Amino acid sequence: MSSKTMLYGVRIGIVTAIFSAGYLCGSLPQQSANAQMGEMGGELLKKATESGGTLGSVAQLGTAITDMEKNVSGLQKNIDTLKKVKTALGG
Repeated sequence: MSSKTMLYGVRIGIVTAIFSAGYLCGSLPQQSANAQMGEMGGELLKKATESGGTLGSVAQLGTAITDMEKNVSGLQKNIDTLKKVKTALGG
């Protein structure tokens, strides 16, 4: 075997090893981080709403939007229930 053939073999081996290591690291499951700041976030939002000014207005808008989303979700559930009843009655 010539040294040139041996050099190509070593290069192919190195590239294969790097690819294999990358594939192995990429296939490992990733763990997600979850912050538990539910109560603290609520308190901060409440304080920001009471502070007034631009920040208070934005906080009030965010709270209003959240409340509207909850109401819309509830209405959508009621509409779905009505549709099921209508379908069951043959209409």
